[in-house]
Amino acid sequence: MKTKIRELRKKKRISQEELAKAVRVTRHTIMALENEKYIASLPLAAKISRFFGLSIEEVFDLSETGDIDYDIF
Repeated sequence: MKTKIRELRKKKRISQEELAKAVRVTRHTIMALENEKYIASLPLAAKISRFFGLSIEEVFDLSETGDIDYDIF
């Protein structure tokens, strides 16, 4: 999933470690999110978005969620 985390973090002039501490995850998690190797859980996406003062949709590109079936059975 594409994110704007790296861009937003650099605008705020904070390191991956600083963001990780602020949202209570590891630096590795932030790095994986920035490199599109990990999809954030909803609670984590909300924490990151609140940190930057933005909506989840402004930080995460939800249009590329893949082949998820949203039908309710």
